[in-house]
Amino acid sequence: MDIVRIISHSNEAFRDRQEAGRLLADELKYLSGKETVVLGIPRGGVIVAAEVSRVLNAKLDIVLSRKLGAPYNPELAIGAVTEDGKVFLNETLASQAGADKGYIESEKARQLLEIKVRIKRFRKIKQKIPLKGKTVIVTDDGAATGATMQAALIALRQEKPAKLIAALPVAAGEAVELLADYADEVIALRVPDYLGAIGAFYLDFSQSSDEEVLGILKDG
Repeated sequence: MDIVRIISHSNEAFRDRQEAGRLLADELKYLSGKETVVLGIPRGGVIVAAEVSRVLNAKLDIVLSRKLGAPYNPELAIGAVTEDGKVFLNETLASQAGADKGYIESEKARQLLEIKVRIKRFRKIKQKIPLKGKTVIVTDDGAATGATMQAALIALRQEKPAKLIAALPVAAGEAVELLADYADEVIALRVPDYLGAIGAFYLDFSQSSDEEVLGILKDG
């Protein structure tokens, strides 16, 4: 049975993504000194991942997957797409949001283009780390639906890691349940009764930039 660790159901906000990463690392210290790679989902997840990798003395890299946003509400994930073009769609949510086949194809193409741009930009700084046989921790700054993390986990599983862990500062209960089917272990520091917006769980949820991610990758 896959392991799910929910640390608390608190509504308390993190100071920022750095603090969230450090607190997450405290729960993952048993992996210190092992063959571990920490992957962040750009942009905000890379800031969290950088703190985790620093505390664990682990390698740092990125994973590129993009959520498919709903019509008129791009922050609502109706699914996700991986960098190799695979699409994972919540058909019920997509229907409720009014996303027809044409919209989904258009949104898929738009997100794939963004992934290609990011690959070109980020891989100039840091070449992809092989994951076969490694313990892989993948993180983001939070998960509301879990669709983007789900896409990342499925893509990463194809690289045959020894262990695949989804680690999140805050997540909805439904997202944790979803991710438990795709990861060997899911850890969430906070799973509130009602999540709402991820940003509500951070005192500082400033939008991160590609330049900030590039700086982290250079240092990592």
